[in-house]
Parts: sequence; structure tokens; C-alpha cells
Amino acid sequence: MVLKYFKLIIGLLLYAVGIVATINAKLGLSPWDVFHQGISRQTGMTMGQASILVGLVIVIINFFFKEKVGTGTILNMILIGWFLDLIMKNHILPEPDGIILRILMLAAGMAIIGLACYLYLAAGLGAGPRDGVMVAIHKKTGKSVRFIRNSIEVTVFIIGYFLGGTVGIGTIILSLGVGYVIQFVFTIFKFNVKTVKHNYIDDDIKRIFKKIKIENPEVL
Repeated sequence: MVLKYFKLIIGLLLYAVGIVATINAKLGLSPWDVFHQGISRQTGMTMGQASILVGLVIVIINFFFKEKVGTGTILNMILIGWFLDLIMKNHILPEPDGIILRILMLAAGMAIIGLACYLYLAAGLGAGPRDGVMVAIHKKTGKSVRFIRNSIEVTVFIIGYFLGGTVGIGTIILSLGVGYVIQFVFTIFKFNVKTVKHNYIDDDIKRIFKKIKIENPEVL
């Protein structure tokens, strides 16, 4: 379990790093960050706080998809936003000058996001709120992760744009490219989301009741 949580937290940290890398590339925000920035501009929240709020809403949506919630889901909802604000506030990542360096920064951010997605999903502690939707739709429709991810990205991009989020050529690249990157990373690691056995909060509760030998926890 220690290894699982280590993999999860490293994955969430890398996800935040990948997001900031794409922001600092200054070629346009990613679709989700266009959405988060739009909310931020409308409400006065930080982007990290907006990310946490959106994550909470999506957890509720996942409930209706009957996608279970794990501790990883909750940590994803909280930590990515927290790491995001921490990295941006302290200017931990550089802001490159010149189009070539900015393109490289964008590409690096996409690669980091793909690796991060694999790490925290493979930890088996529950999918992140946004990826929970992706996984749920993948399971129900059989459509590829790439197609589903891209569809979600384009949808939130459009909403974010009308909320006042910043868009650019990088937004288009991220909208159409992140799904391919994630699919590529999954292929490299021979990772199939359908085979992951996640550890969910309700399973933990059942194990606790079983351990203390309570036969009918539902009546408590």
C-alpha cells in the first residue's frame, strides 16, 4: 500500500508539473485549464481552487455513472489543484522564450501528463475525477481511450472559451494530442484500464467491518 500511495502521489505531482509546463509554454492553455481559468476569471478563485471545485462536481457525476470513488480519486481532486498553485506561485518551472523552446515545453508537458495518468491509474486507488469519466465511458461504449479523451477535451475547451479562458494553437494541439499521448504511454507499459483492480473506499469500509467481525454492517 505504501508503494501504491507513493506511485499515486508522484503521478499527481507529475500531472501538476505537466499542466504548468503547458501553461508556461504560452501557446494556449489546455482544454481543462481554459475551463479552470474561465471559472477563475468569473469567480476570483485561483486556477488550483477552480480545479478542485470542478473535480468535486465531476466526482458527483461519476457517482451517477456508478464509477466508485477511491482514496486516489479524492487525493486527485485535492492535490493536483494544490500542487498546481504551489508550482505556479513559486515559479518552479521556467517560462521559455522563443518559439522552439516553447514548443518543446508544450511537448514535454504532454509527455509528463501521459506518464502521470498511467502512474496514478496503475496505483489502483481509484481513477481521478476527470479520468473516472473517461474510464466509465470507455467501459460502457468500448470506444478507445484516445477518442473519449479527445471528445471530453474538446467539450470543456468550448465551455472554457465562452467563460473567458485563454486559447491558442497550443489549445488545439493539446485538445487533439493528449489522448494520443496517453494511449501511447498505456501501450508502452502494456496497461489496460479494464484490468486494473482499484481499491475503493467502500471496499475499505467492508474490510474494516469484516476484520472486527461484524456480519451486517449495513444495519449500523
